[in-house]
Amino acid sequence: MNKKVLIVTYYWPPSAGSGVQRWLKFVKYLPQFGWQPYVFTPKNPSFNLKDESLLRDVPKEAEVIHFPIWEPYEAFFKLGALFGNKKKEKANSIININNDSLFNKVSTWIRGNMLIPDPRRFWIKPSVKFLESFLREKKIDIIITTGPPHSMHLIGYELKKRNPALKWIADFRDPWSEWGLLDSLRVTSLARSLHRKMEKKVLTLADVITTITPFYVSHFEKLAKRKVQLLTNGFDEDDFKGLKHEVKDNFTICHVGVINEKCNPRPLMNVIFKLIKENKDFASKVRIDFVGEVHSDFKSFVEQNKTLSSVTSFVPSIPHKELVRVYASSSLLLLILSGYKNAEGYMPGKLFEYLATGLPVLGVGPEHGNAADLLKTTSAGVMVDETSISEIENYIIKTFIAWGSNGHNIDKPVDNQYSRKNLTSQLSKILELKSIK
Repeated sequence: MNKKVLIVTYYWPPSAGSGVQRWLKFVKYLPQFGWQPYVFTPKNPSFNLKDESLLRDVPKEAEVIHFPIWEPYEAFFKLGALFGNKKKEKANSIININNDSLFNKVSTWIRGNMLIPDPRRFWIKPSVKFLESFLREKKIDIIITTGPPHSMHLIGYELKKRNPALKWIADFRDPWSEWGLLDSLRVTSLARSLHRKMEKKVLTLADVITTITPFYVSHFEKLAKRKVQLLTNGFDEDDFKGLKHEVKDNFTICHVGVINEKCNPRPLMNVIFKLIKENKDFASKVRIDFVGEVHSDFKSFVEQNKTLSSVTSFVPSIPHKELVRVYASSSLLLLILSGYKNAEGYMPGKLFEYLATGLPVLGVGPEHGNAADLLKTTSAGVMVDETSISEIENYIIKTFIAWGSNGHNIDKPVDNQYSRKNLTSQLSKILELKSIK
């Protein structure tokens, strides 16, 4: 392989999460399209989600450079002690949005207004110094940076400034200056203007801009005043080869992934509570599984309702390879987008894995948006507004009846349009020099 590309990413195995999956899978398949992938990632990232099983997807052709990073979390823990904060938050969490303590107010302000664009900013300068000679030594003339954290893009910006001949692709998995997280960080107008200034520099200098949904394409095209490439998330066919749907006694409604403080599944749970009270057959067979991290407020909401708590289970995050077992025993999959800013532009990575299962999907969120369009065009399910109670109820009962007829709901082949291999083919075309300005 004489075509080389370097990917700069904060998230990499054994770290887990959707930010890892996207570029891990691209790296996995790039050698099949003639590309030699190099990955530049922190040696010691402050990230609490781990999944060692993901390491098996790193191809032997990839060279992974683990470069030391300093992040200010320990300094925040010491600052917290001064403010009487005895409990350490998670290693990658400077703030707690629902915590109104003096320490949290101070740390939130510092995170939002002094660590711009993010706490990984201290990795920029040493990374640029190392990569400048590394790229020259390895004769690599194309790099990809993926954010958030958006500090990764500033590494690309500095490298491109120093070597204008370098081809640079900036991949945005989330917005930057208009990211909903900034609203939670008490960002001042001055700090937001600095975000916009940095963002503009990246959008102007990058040779290619890619992002994950049509909504974000439109968003970044307005900001950059130039064409932006759509490169969605997807599913890996290899992960689903062992999927065999089981005939179960329970009608299992399953949500995979994080339920954070913004995500709101309560309207859905209220519908399920109503159905349990009105339908004895449904009440005797329904189970609800939440697999992944769940915010304590929502867990308390369920536990305080004896009816819901008796049919609901909370399963901690599990290795990605074990999700096939979860899907195999599920009857209906849940996608909760209500509560998020610009939710009409969300197409989370798990949605594409949902498509790969062939199971019906019930989405609760904007009825007119990217996820709704995807579910409609693939005939995989529906997206219903959280206020449309009767529609949510009707879809659950419809799938329950179908499940009761044959023990499962699989009645259509999986569309491979969104397979990771097919998406890597699209990436390979973007990487070709003729496609880069």
